[in-house]
Amino acid sequence: MSQMPQLSACPSCEEPLESGDRFCGACGYDLSAVPARPRDNPTITLHGSVPAQGAPAGEYPEPPSAPPAGTAWPAPPPPSAPPAAPATGVRFDRRPDGQPVPPGSDTGVEAYPGQQPDEYLLQAPDPRVSADPAAQAAGAGGKVCVACRAGRVDDDGYCQNCGHAQPRERDHMEQESGPVAAVSDRGLRHHRNEDAFGIGTTALPDGAPASVAIVCDGVSSATRPDAASMAASKAASETLLAALPRGTHPQQAMHDAIVAASRAVNSLAGEPATVREHAPHQNAPACTIVGAVVTAHLLVVGWVGDSRAYWVPADRSAPPARLTEDDSWAAQMVAAGLMNEAEAYADERAHAITGWLGADAYELEPHTAAFKPDRPGVVVVCTDGLWNYAEAAEEMARVVPFDAATRPLHSARVLVGHALDGGGHDNVTVALVPFPAVPRGAGSA
Repeated sequence: MSQMPQLSACPSCEEPLESGDRFCGACGYDLSAVPARPRDNPTITLHGSVPAQGAPAGEYPEPPSAPPAGTAWPAPPPPSAPPAAPATGVRFDRRPDGQPVPPGSDTGVEAYPGQQPDEYLLQAPDPRVSADPAAQAAGAGGKVCVACRAGRVDDDGYCQNCGHAQPRERDHMEQESGPVAAVSDRGLRHHRNEDAFGIGTTALPDGAPASVAIVCDGVSSATRPDAASMAASKAASETLLAALPRGTHPQQAMHDAIVAASRAVNSLAGEPATVREHAPHQNAPACTIVGAVVTAHLLVVGWVGDSRAYWVPADRSAPPARLTEDDSWAAQMVAAGLMNEAEAYADERAHAITGWLGADAYELEPHTAAFKPDRPGVVVVCTDGLWNYAEAAEEMARVVPFDAATRPLHSARVLVGHALDGGGHDNVTVALVPFPAVPRGAGSA
């Protein structure tokens, strides 16, 4: 666990804090969910830039969309699926002002003055209430309310004394699986965490290690985006961890994992007819997905939507690179030559995604790419809650600690802290996967 940061004011409501407080007395925000300000401040100047797609031979050649014939692997790669038609739909994941879109909206650009969050902010505890009841509740094995500090919390998550809902476990999640680690945080502006991740390690048929990381971002304009991201991350990671030991080529396994994730999200739309009658305007659950598989010699990424993967060399002697291309309005404008990146991402339509997982997606078009790095490094797999604060590959490399490959959990906390320091306007999720893959049982220092 990371040490509690010394804060003078709550990062959520900005009310003053007293030394040693674990929860904000005004709003109940879990202060331990805010990582300490990172001390990793790389000062190295990164020279060079990442060659564009289609660079000359020998300069980061663009990988094939499927494993080439004759590729050596524990099992012959299955034939590649025919390319799907490009998606034509557009879905807005936030309003022009950067705030999340309330569930049930279609475009995300209208104003929603009457929309209320699903729970109210916690109020300051009543100073007239004695602390003795809290001690009694704790002594009886109960959980004490973080708002009034006196009532016992029921099994439904609400205080018997003041009725306030308690912070949810999903607001801040951390996991470490051997050399792979991930951290997810609600951020400072959202009322819930709609991101999810799945990580793990396994072994190929020849005994070589393989690491897996999946990160999903729920589409805020959809119904139950948190359920969509959780279902997708679970299905994709389980599919990968089952397929790789059987000898499936990692690129084919990644494609199959995204298809499995899509089916899992689609199944959430099968609600009773009565639910649709009460809320016919609501969109089907939806999310984006990005994942990475790392072996001893191969790096494979796959994605749908605008969550991203970055490559950061360990010694920083070579330029970093972004390994994915967004399914978004901004990316389409840049690809068409109508805008440069700065102009496109400054536009209010920048975060309109053109690809997602969900029953109302126009086409499922899983993107996969394979790379063979010539040096050690780390793969950063993240949602836009992080890359909005370090968009270019060079910016991401500057905030990734130098020891990320050996201390992935610490480094993931540093990156989440970077996003929170920048404003934390969105949920933040990041997974770090060292390359080459480390044998199972090896963890962070």
